[in-house]
Amino acid sequence: MPPMPDKVSYQEAISLQPKALDSARATTNAVLDAADLSALRHGVVGIVGIGASLYAGVAGAAQFRQQGRRAVAFAGGELYDGAVDAADAYIAVSASGRSVEPARAMQLRPQAPTYGIAKAADTPLAGVVRTMIGTGSGVDSSPNTTSYVGSLLALGLIAERVGNPTGYDWARLPGTVDEMLSKSRPAVTRATELLAGKAALDVVGAGVANGTAGYVALLAREAARIVAQSWDTLNFLHGPMEPNDARSGVIVFGSGREVQLAEDLANFGIPTVLFTPRAVAERKNLVVIETPVLGNGLAEAIVEAVPGQLLVGALAEAAGLPQCIFRYRQTDTKLDVAPSV
Repeated sequence: MPPMPDKVSYQEAISLQPKALDSARATTNAVLDAADLSALRHGVVGIVGIGASLYAGVAGAAQFRQQGRRAVAFAGGELYDGAVDAADAYIAVSASGRSVEPARAMQLRPQAPTYGIAKAADTPLAGVVRTMIGTGSGVDSSPNTTSYVGSLLALGLIAERVGNPTGYDWARLPGTVDEMLSKSRPAVTRATELLAGKAALDVVGAGVANGTAGYVALLAREAARIVAQSWDTLNFLHGPMEPNDARSGVIVFGSGREVQLAEDLANFGIPTVLFTPRAVAERKNLVVIETPVLGNGLAEAIVEAVPGQLLVGALAEAAGLPQCIFRYRQTDTKLDVAPSV
């Protein structure tokens, strides 16, 4: 049998996510059963990442707070000064386990309780954290798909153990994701027709969905080469929306103020796609992608990421970019071995 590839196409990886999540749940729970998580049960938890993993951290920190833990997300470079006492314990998230910035932030805090999350345990990140959590999410794509949802899953499972439990049954998640893969495609097609060819995209969400917005905006930049930016919902109301018109588009995640925002944007003539569990009628300039209520923000973020990934993939194909090939890779952002102390 030929060896499993390390990378598959973006579209293939999207379809693999139910299987990846099923595997990651079993693997991660086994690791957590043996891990000492006591340092995450008190004080402030700093969740550190870069790129897509930063947005996983934004979502994760919001969910930790919802479950009664104090938590904040940091980009790795914000912690390059080892004298900065930002948290009592740290979780470094790096999908590949090779990102320089979260590894460096952990290396500079040898006395702090540190945990690492990556798709596999045998990565450079393991050399600079006290406890390594390999999710076992398996083969990935460029840009990240399975490893991103695997990171969210791991953060969700940790939050259940160190915070107030939500009672969500994580064993049901792969089936819910599989259902979303098929159920959302017609709305994704309509959304693609609405947003294709737009010069810029704003992606908006609050709380856990603020992390999802960041992830989808990054996907749009990487895969579809669209100038995209994410915003917290209420911040978006205070000026950032002013450049929008029929030449741009907005993607909105949420069921609160986000619904009025999406309807207002559509009425202003701005092409808008709303991800929401609420029953909202479509209209000119507004496509609605229905998402489920699961009772756990990170589980919902995983399910919402799926139509977001599908939409970006379709926008990339519409732009003549069926494969994500990075044009401007940098040479100092990935590690082959753990950084030396």
